[in-house]
Amino acid sequence: MSIELINISKTYNGSDFILSDISVKIETGEFFAIVGPSGCGKSTLLRMIAGLIPISNGQLKIDDNDVTNLPPQERALTMVFQNYALFPFLNVKDNVAFGLKARKMASSEISTRVDHALELVNLTDFSDRKPGELSGGQRQRVALARAIASDAKICLMDEPLSNLDAQLRNKMRSEIRELQQKLGLTLIYVTHDQIEAMTMADRIMVLNNAKTQQIDSASNIYDTPSNTFVASFFGTPQMNLLALTLKGNNEFSDVEHSLNFSVTNSLKAGNYLVGVRPNSLSIDNNSNKTNAVITNIEYLGTRSIVHAKLDNSMEVRIETSNTETLSVTDRVSVRLTGNHYIFSADGQRLLNTNGGYTDGNSSKKLQLQHSI
Repeated sequence: MSIELINISKTYNGSDFILSDISVKIETGEFFAIVGPSGCGKSTLLRMIAGLIPISNGQLKIDDNDVTNLPPQERALTMVFQNYALFPFLNVKDNVAFGLKARKMASSEISTRVDHALELVNLTDFSDRKPGELSGGQRQRVALARAIASDAKICLMDEPLSNLDAQLRNKMRSEIRELQQKLGLTLIYVTHDQIEAMTMADRIMVLNNAKTQQIDSASNIYDTPSNTFVASFFGTPQMNLLALTLKGNNEFSDVEHSLNFSVTNSLKAGNYLVGVRPNSLSIDNNSNKTNAVITNIEYLGTRSIVHAKLDNSMEVRIETSNTETLSVTDRVSVRLTGNHYIFSADGQRLLNTNGGYTDGNSSKKLQLQHSI
């Protein structure tokens, strides 16, 4: 079943926008993630889709049918909450069966559905246990089984893994994705974790300040972020953002940050933000022309994050696999060896990637020298 959001907004007191003009069509069988920082409205949006919170403006369709004003029980969907929402006095089997019994379903059908759901989540042997006797991962599986037993074709998940430790989150990510594909569910998944969104979803909606920032695949969001918020939110460690001024002679001013960029074709003079991911920078500690001092080194196993301060006080992060010859306070040469991005000065528009600049219908090219 597909879901379509058409100019959906949520306001309080008639003027304070929690969400503003959200529009997207989620296709049948799609794994769709909604991601953003705390307080951006992502859980509110999920609850409006579920019918738990009224929609202030706009329209919600399921399979082209208007369900904007329908109660939750008439929307043919199920929801998995962050806190699992299990009844502590019921065993696993009765927790999974609770909603089916409330619908006055036949006992034989309930038993068949519950057994099948518990088998899918590998909890058949735990059916008589109470939630308090289960681990966090097992309790989450009970919540998943309850959603599966409902036989709804749309499943909403609100931060379902946030209460689990890192190792268990990794395992559950794979299990949820496999279940979604096996059952052909249309799944809408809310998370603040960009790694969860990138590894699980077919498409991702990025929310911030009550508005959609970008809707696209994980690879397109990472490679072509629409603005500096998206660029910084996706990618660990965060993208380096360098504030530069283009002078009238088509050269970037290097006074502030000891940068050496040049422009080969015409570009309007003014201020820009240059984005460089840490894995697009490299360190040369044998160069005679140094331009930075190392201030910190974070060792992460197969890679390290080197923090360096450029000669004019701009701080950058460099991702590298070789730090054996590096130490804090070393003077080094930091070089640009990969992709870079040019954003408008306010950070709201991506103007180019990898040196290519487009202005309207023109095809101006902006080339950046590969050194900082």
